[in-house]
Amino acid sequence: MSATDVVTIPADTSGRTPFMQDIAIQLEHAPGALAAMGAALGGAGISVEGGGAFAVDGRGVAHFLVIDGAAAAGALEAAGFLIRGVRDVLLQRLDQSQPGQLGKLCGRMADAGVNIEVLYSDHDNQLVLVVDDIGKGRAVSEAWARESAAA
Repeated sequence: MSATDVVTIPADTSGRTPFMQDIAIQLEHAPGALAAMGAALGGAGISVEGGGAFAVDGRGVAHFLVIDGAAAAGALEAAGFLIRGVRDVLLQRLDQSQPGQLGKLCGRMADAGVNIEVLYSDHDNQLVLVVDDIGKGRAVSEAWARESAAA
């Protein structure tokens, strides 16, 4: 994958090989909550490909990129975790030699009326975006990639 490639990872509903998705998890804001979450995923053979966990208003909130959102949700629910959602993502590699890339990409999303709900990086240094309109977001990301490749 080049520095300007964008990949939209669609949800798979066909029973074929699953794709990467963002899973939103509510966690207890207490020592050991994240460890228990990791153990539940690991025990089910599910690897985390990127993401983060935060304390917001006294609650733990985590967003992680996983290969199979449904399997991750099932494993976590079985362990007693509350799943807030499993969403399709946009993956975008920014040109790190060009300052301002994040602001420009986010500005284009805003200009298109796309709200970025979650943003983080994966383990391959790609930007992971969870947006309110995946179709519009995909169009912005694909245009960005074409323009970047032509530059």
